[in-house]
Parts: sequence; C-alpha cells; structure tokens
Amino acid sequence: MIERLRLYYASHPRGTAAVFFAAGFLFDMVTLGRIDSWLIIGQQLAYLGVIFALLLQMLLGDERFARYREPLVHFLLGALLNLYALFFFKSSSLLVSFSFLAFLVILLLANESERFKSLGPPFKFVLLSLCLLSFFAMLVPVVLGSIGLWVFLLSMGVGCLPIALAALWIRRRKPELFPSARRQMLVPLGGVLLGFLAFYLFRLIPPVPLSIPFIGVYHNVERTEQGYRLAHERPRWRLWHNGDQRFVAQPGDKVYVYFRVFSPARFSDQVLLRWYRKGERWMLQDTISIRIVGGREAGFRGYGVKTHFQPGEWKVQVETTDGREIGRVYFDLEAAAEAKPRSFTSELDA
Repeated sequence: MIERLRLYYASHPRGTAAVFFAAGFLFDMVTLGRIDSWLIIGQQLAYLGVIFALLLQMLLGDERFARYREPLVHFLLGALLNLYALFFFKSSSLLVSFSFLAFLVILLLANESERFKSLGPPFKFVLLSLCLLSFFAMLVPVVLGSIGLWVFLLSMGVGCLPIALAALWIRRRKPELFPSARRQMLVPLGGVLLGFLAFYLFRLIPPVPLSIPFIGVYHNVERTEQGYRLAHERPRWRLWHNGDQRFVAQPGDKVYVYFRVFSPARFSDQVLLRWYRKGERWMLQDTISIRIVGGREAGFRGYGVKTHFQPGEWKVQVETTDGREIGRVYFDLEAAAEAKPRSFTSELDA
C-alpha cells in the first residue's frame, strides 16, 4: 500500500499536494487555539527564530544543514502563514478584509510553488517579513490590552527590528556582504511594511486580536443570573438567521442587536455599534459606544438598542474606534399592519 501511494504521488504530485494543503488548512481551522495562548505565542517565536537563523545562515554562505534547510524553512513558513491567515480571517467579515486575506492566501500558495521556491532568499525574506509583522500585529495588542493607530505603528516598528538589527550586524561585522543583505533582506522588508501600512490606511487589515463569534437581531435582550435571555420569533426552519433578521415591528417595539466579542485576557477597550439604513446608499443612523473587557472564553457579551426606526434594509456593524470592522449583521425591518398577539421563543446565552 505504501508503495502504491508513493507511485501515485510521483505520478500526481500537484493533485496530491493540493489535497494535503487543503486538508492541513481545514485541520488547523478546527484545532486553532486562542490568539493569546502563550503556548501558541511561544510556538510562533520558535518557528520565527529557526527560520531567521536558517535564512541568515544561507545569506552568509554557511553550508551546514544545507540539505535540510530548504524543506524546513518551507514547512515552517507554510505553518505560520496558515496560522496568520486563519487568525485574520476570524477577526473581520470577509467582505471587508477580502483583499488582505487574498494577499495572504496567494503568498501561502506561492510558498507551495516550485517556481517561487526557486527565487531564493529575497522571496523567503518577503515571507519572513510578512510573518514577523503579522506576529507582532497580534502580540503587541495582546500585551498592551488595547488597539488603535499608535498600537499598530508600534507593532510594525517592533516587527521590523529583528531584520534591521541583523542587517546592521552584517554591516559592522561583514561589510562586504552588506550590499547583498540590503537587497535580499531590507528591500523585501520595506516592501512588506509599505503593504501593511497601505492596507491599514484603507482599513483592510482585520482588527486582530478581536473577533466576533456571534451577532444577531432580537425583540428583547434581558440579562439574568444565568446569562442573557434572547427573545425572537424566527421560524425554526430559518436556521441561517441569528434571531429576527426578518424583523416585524409592532408599535412600541425596540430592535436589539446582541453580540459576543472575543478579546484576550487583560484586554480593555471600546467598540462602536454603527446602525445603517439603506436608501440610495447606506446611511449612518446611529452610533453606540460599548466598553469591552477580555478574557472570557465565549467572548464579551453586549448589545445595543434602537427605539426610533423606519422600515427598510438595515445593517449593524461592530467596529473598533479606529474604524476597522470586526463583524456585521443584516436584517429587513417591516412595520406590522396592525398589532396582534405574538409568541416569542426564548434562548439563553450563558
């Protein structure tokens, strides 16, 4: 059986590689831990350290471990890119972060391509720079317990330090190699850094380490000792809706949007609940500021209430204070022709 599998792989290398790539991605998605887990953070640091050491060794012309260096760097870069793609995917709606996630996925696929592997150290330093900046874009907010422009800029600065310091060391100790180091290390780092700043400027970088595991629309939200009690009249067959995303309003009704925001332990910051109604375009109707505190496994629970509204298409976005979207929910609001008795279903979010 092993021999048949080996022969099949030899005759279908691309198909087999694609299957294993997809299987590995799905496995990581299911088994992905918390972004603030020190075990996962330590694992990333170990991977980054090994990759950095091997690439520096390659740049300096050291031939030790040359036989194993290429596949090991390839494997570790793929593991890190996979991890960061998943963390960024969880931290925003796909519509907003599609460009940035597509960029990550393209590089992840490129890491699997023989053509890109042949580009040598410059391309590998592009991937290493991307991994370093992604790592510190997640780690610095976890450590500081906050997000925002200055936190992001600090994370970018810290992320550039390892490669910049290594280039400085080469300039002092081996000046004859510095032109090569500048071309193969600093230029890729500068390109990736500019890319990160551009994505942030256009609010396309997901707001890691925050994520929204749940958001829905309800007729009533009540806090109890057991948890939050959510009232809705959604038919059982409409499984793809969270609460009343087809909201039929009678006189005196209020619209509740309930959500859970995951944030790391010791995290304390604010999010904005923005209500939009669609006319010729989406028009902002209201903004509610909510303070969140991190650490709860299922996420910080909160909700916003709207008492004055008009029928039509609505959406509510949960955003950071610097305008980056964490999640959203759409719903259609209809005015009932007349008041009539209703039967609400009650759910408990403990």
